[in-house]
Amino acid sequence: MIDRIHSRLTAASAKLRRIAAWSRYGLCAASLVFLPAPLRAQDIRPLARAVDDHYNRLRSLETDFTEIYRGDGAERSESGTLWLKKPRKMRWEYRSPREKLFVSDGKAVWFYLPAERQLRKSDFRKLDDVRSPIAFLLGKTKLENELQGLSKVVDQTPLDPANTLLRGVPKTFADRISEVLLEVTSSNQLARIVLTEVDGATTDFRFANPKENLEVSDRLFQFTPPPGVETIEGELGP
Repeated sequence: MIDRIHSRLTAASAKLRRIAAWSRYGLCAASLVFLPAPLRAQDIRPLARAVDDHYNRLRSLETDFTEIYRGDGAERSESGTLWLKKPRKMRWEYRSPREKLFVSDGKAVWFYLPAERQLRKSDFRKLDDVRSPIAFLLGKTKLENELQGLSKVVDQTPLDPANTLLRGVPKTFADRISEVLLEVTSSNQLARIVLTEVDGATTDFRFANPKENLEVSDRLFQFTPPPGVETIEGELGP
């Protein structure tokens, strides 16, 4: 029974490692974008910097999210609310189709599955070592530094025609992720991030109803295990 629970927890945790990957990776855009490299860079540089500036000025962010995973002939959709607060605080609260919780106070990270009554705990530095997308949303990275060949997408249509699609080539973790696609709104917000893994599986994160620079209590990013919950120390994924 314990082995089965551990196996399910590890599988769920692997999805969170995909969350910890998106801002570092991109699609091999050179074969798909038909504009000369200097022109591509000139076209997207102002937009990339505007996105950087937008998130660098944020103290906190609350947004609804939908996560859609497609792979091995299956499709799964989950949704909930994400809260971020500088420095390095985050809370991913999954509500549908089942409850899950991913919380960091900037020092430790907890992943809790209420139905399993088990908790996995890790050091935030282990998550930060892979330079998670959360680090970008908290203003720690720059698009042009993280994604080689960052360029405008011309072979796909954004979900909202008013938005702009960008893609780039990963500088790290190319052994796990082969591409990233970013959908940027006219107000320089990230509305969507699509990760494609080397095996062809995709994780599509869609954000809606963002609320910026709200007063958010630090208590939201703390976690105390309920009585009787087993805590497993270690990394959040395989």
